[in-house]
Amino acid sequence: MSRKKRLKRKREARGIARERIDILFGLAEEEALHGDMERAARYVHLLRKIGMRYNVPVPHRYRLHICRGCDSFLVPGKNARVRLSKYRVRVECLSCGRVQRFPYLREKRGDKRRQERETGNERRR
Repeated sequence: MSRKKRLKRKREARGIARERIDILFGLAEEEALHGDMERAARYVHLLRKIGMRYNVPVPHRYRLHICRGCDSFLVPGKNARVRLSKYRVRVECLSCGRVQRFPYLREKRGDKRRQERETGNERRR
């Protein structure tokens, strides 16, 4: 098999893997909202395995709802505790206790710019 064909097959396989990750995430979300957390965790485990096998990263919008410690689907109030601080969101999994922190990037940048304007250290462009 030529190199071009191999690369084309690899690209196609990755595309299929992305589609399957999307489908499994939707199923996990549906099961978690209906209360079957074990099945939701199984779907999350499968989508992460597919991602690793085909070297496809789990999209960022999905990573926020997945515990990296126990592969459970995080639902705030049921199995996750969400806290907001000045510069970040803190999500704690109540199943395994793992803590994930996500920064407020835009707000943080805006806050620095506001501080520069207030102190008079604004840069000229």
